[in-house]
Amino acid sequence: MVDRIVALEEGASIAAIKNLTSGEEYLADHFPGFPIMPGVMMVESLVQTGAWLMRATENFAYSTILLKESRAVKFSNFVKPGQTLRMECKIHKRDEREYVLKCTGTVDGGQAVTGRLTLEQFNLSDHNAEMAETDRNCVELHRNQFDIIWTPAAQV
Repeated sequence: MVDRIVALEEGASIAAIKNLTSGEEYLADHFPGFPIMPGVMMVESLVQTGAWLMRATENFAYSTILLKESRAVKFSNFVKPGQTLRMECKIHKRDEREYVLKCTGTVDGGQAVTGRLTLEQFNLSDHNAEMAETDRNCVELHRNQFDIIWTPAAQV
């Protein structure tokens, strides 16, 4: 749900974009004749944006990042095919395993979604030592994806 990271300040904030195309599979049912990005997909876009901030901040130390809690989520605009959802997340609070992020999604300069998300990070091997290889594979996959969607300005 993140096409490109456009700004990143590790340990502080991130901005990313999702270009909504008419080819998104879920638009066929949401809604026929009036396709819009479902609210749950807007929230998922914010979660994934926040997860990229956490991975970069933690130097990809964890294989898994999950949404633990969403609070004060408000929807104020539609996102339609051909539009770009710009997501911004700022770290509000963090500890070893959890980050609380204040997130906003905008479309054409207007607010579309806001919320406070709590994301939890961990390695699968924390609970099952046999999952260490899976952790390594996940981290490698995430590093490769990150290299595709983020290019620091100094390298452009």
